[in-house]
Amino acid sequence: MAALISRFLQPFAAALALGLALAAPVGDVRASATCEGKFTNPITDICWSCAFPLTLGGARIWSDNQEDTSNPGNPVCGCSNPPRIGVSIGFWEPVRQVEAVRHPWCFPSLGGLSLDPGVDAPRHGGDHYDGKGGSFYQAHWYTNPILYWLQVLLEDACLEQGQFDLAYMTELDPLWNDSELTFIINPDVALFSNPAAQAVCAADCVAATAGFPQNGLYWCAGCQGSLYPLDGWVASHIGGVQASTLIVQRMAAKMHRELLIWAASGSSGQCGYYPQPLMDKTNYKMQMVYPVPNTKKIDGRCCQPFGRTTAVWGAGKEFPYRGEDFAYMVFRKRNCCATVFAPASLGP
Repeated sequence: MAALISRFLQPFAAALALGLALAAPVGDVRASATCEGKFTNPITDICWSCAFPLTLGGARIWSDNQEDTSNPGNPVCGCSNPPRIGVSIGFWEPVRQVEAVRHPWCFPSLGGLSLDPGVDAPRHGGDHYDGKGGSFYQAHWYTNPILYWLQVLLEDACLEQGQFDLAYMTELDPLWNDSELTFIINPDVALFSNPAAQAVCAADCVAATAGFPQNGLYWCAGCQGSLYPLDGWVASHIGGVQASTLIVQRMAAKMHRELLIWAASGSSGQCGYYPQPLMDKTNYKMQMVYPVPNTKKIDGRCCQPFGRTTAVWGAGKEFPYRGEDFAYMVFRKRNCCATVFAPASLGP
């Protein structure tokens, strides 16, 4: 019990150290020889076709040959808070940006910024590398509702509002590097820590590669392996692209489990967001934005549903020195009741 409490208190010491680092002279916050990156250019680095199909009810208005999940069939919808009548639309909204990095406190999406808070955290190599074909990555979760702050699509009521911000760092999370402690938020891992449960993930890999993953196999991350445990340890490291896409999926599942991101799809999402502790894997697509922005279409697409094999689109995306840390734009399925008529509009 003492050891468990000690591990739980670690992030508070790390948070204090980070605060001291941010208050320190500029020399302590710098670009590092082991940390490379660039700011994401919304014009050249994002594949905007990933936001499609755009649907009205069950009909596709603009698809651009993009994959989609089901949508509410009725084109007319209504909401009570605030009261409004509208049309049912669907699209894929870029809302989060996720990094998977080898070295703690490295932020590729911030131009390769490296912090030095004076607190050690597990890293990809060295003493924290298991030497058995596995690896470890730290992850950073950014809010990036780019459609809202660019004001390029639809009304604000149908877009997540906010700005680009670093919202979560696993360096401060004691659960991220401790599979035993992570059991607190994913106790169901005990059901799937066996060869039979892992073998059926092959079916999830096939489904995700052909279309979307299977929610019935919620413990699987498709071709990337097991979604559990929800930490930074990758048991079978095939390559940096494969491992980093697994980290993105685990972070999304972890944020859902901790209720730090909510769902927005289907009839339940037309009038607002709703909690979803068990992530719907079919609600997400991802696109690499660093080190090589994946804007070149393969079979007409440059976004990948969770779990899809990286064998084709991931080729050439990892290389020494500048290409060993990764950042991804995450698109979430959004169904919304776009306002046509609101009773408040009749007022003075």
